[in-house]
Amino acid sequence: MERSKYYLLIALLLPLFGHTSATKKMEIYQAYISNNLEKWRMTIDQMNLQKDKESDYLVELINYQYGYIAWCIGNNRKQEAEHYLEMAENNMAQLARANVYHSLLNAYKAAFYGFRIGLNKLKVPFLGPKSVDAVKLALEQDHDNWFAHIQYGNIQFYTPSIFGGSKTKALEHYLIAKEIMEKDLQLIANNWNYLNLLVTIGQAYDKTGQKELAKAIYDEILTIEPDFLWVKNKLIPNLDKTDKHSDMSIKYQDFCMTGVALFCQKIHKYYC
Repeated sequence: MERSKYYLLIALLLPLFGHTSATKKMEIYQAYISNNLEKWRMTIDQMNLQKDKESDYLVELINYQYGYIAWCIGNNRKQEAEHYLEMAENNMAQLARANVYHSLLNAYKAAFYGFRIGLNKLKVPFLGPKSVDAVKLALEQDHDNWFAHIQYGNIQFYTPSIFGGSKTKALEHYLIAKEIMEKDLQLIANNWNYLNLLVTIGQAYDKTGQKELAKAIYDEILTIEPDFLWVKNKLIPNLDKTDKHSDMSIKYQDFCMTGVALFCQKIHKYYC
């Protein structure tokens, strides 16, 4: 009888957990398309207060923290970035102890090494190779890890060719990530990561002189989400303008909030 009550309780609670996750996902999505980073911060703060965090919950929270940290670095809010990076690294450590999501963990390690470099460029020689090794390991562990493909693509795109970077190879990995995500409707519906990937592809086309392909991607984004302010108000209007930031000094948020991209920019500035 007691066991029956236990299973009944689980059956009743599972839909509530699913609803909570869906709610947070939508909150982050709306914050992303409206550029409401205060709402983003409030959501991750609320999520981080939960004491007993299951592995799936941690994966979701780390992803949201990842996006917010990059925004903080891009807007020169380094103290705040440091605070949330420590929180995210603690959640990463807890997830690692559960011995799950090995490939995804390594992809986030690559991004977080990038964040550390973004906060202190003197760490490039020490953390740069660790970032590259982590993302390569992530892809060895799971070649279908879309997040790892994005991180590897950023390494290739933003690293100067003299250090082994390749914009062509970067686009290949971005498009692989897109193909992987589009096989699963749950990965593309109301997911800030998917829109962010499309923006990344559009910007890659733009910065390689493929303006028509960039415009096509941006139009696709607005078909999916007409209220995406960044694309509608900035990226499309600026598409035909001369790129004044070809020296890689463009603001970090215009690199689609990616940790490894931060790392590669620092490499360029440190060595060139």
